Amino acid sequence: QGWLVESGGGSVQAGGSLRLSCAGSGVATDSYSMAWFRQEPGKEREGVAAFYRGGRTYYADSVKGRFTISQDNAKNTLYLQMNSLKPEDTAIYYCAEAVPFAYKWADQAEYKYWGQGTRVTVSS
Repeated sequence: QGWLVESGGGSVQAGGSLRLSCAGSGVATDSYSMAWFRQEPGKEREGVAAFYRGGRTYYADSVKGRFTISQDNAKNTLYLQMNSLKPEDTAIYYCAEAVPFAYKWADQAEYKYWGQGTRVTVSS
């Protein structure tokens, strides 16, 4: 049984940047598609960005042009670079590893391993 551990969350002012990391232990993050989700209090978890095998990337419309997902296979780590942060980006961010042959990048049911989450707070 593997697990994922996120880090890099924190509090920033609007317009600032953060880089989230997701380290895999017992899971090969370079073998399956990976994604970042986020969840605000009282709301459903939503897909933020995904890194699919073959290098395809997907982004939620709300973060396009501001967030960049990437992966370092040598470090077994997934990243999410977040720039121009807005108060509405405030949430707990989770990384997840997809099941084989996943194709609905923003569907939580497509993911089998989840991290514990890291909190991001953006103040205006």
